[in-house]
Amino acid sequence: MIYNLDKINEMAEGDHDFITSVISVFLEEVPIDLEALEKAIAERDFENVYKLAHKIKPNVDLLGMEQTRATALEIETLGKSDANMQEIESKFPLLKKDVHQVVSELKKDFNL
Repeated sequence: MIYNLDKINEMAEGDHDFITSVISVFLEEVPIDLEALEKAIAERDFENVYKLAHKIKPNVDLLGMEQTRATALEIETLGKSDANMQEIESKFPLLKKDVHQVVSELKKDFNL
């Protein structure tokens, strides 16, 4: 399992509906943002690479996905400079794999 709910559980204070709501929002938004990020990379749209990686980062952080958060941060930082597209392209597959794995696990674990 590459996610943990410690941060969400701390925020929820036992409110299971809140936890389910946060998970649902993650499942709705992050795959769309990830797809948009992939498109921005393909189009060499550095501004949107930066913005989308920045948007994904707190969502994966909330699920305790430290490695994935670090990868999103690297892509976000690299997106600030037009010279780093190759490095972004090399890091994106790991971000994509981790997000897809977590989406699959969350759907199974929460029956969503």
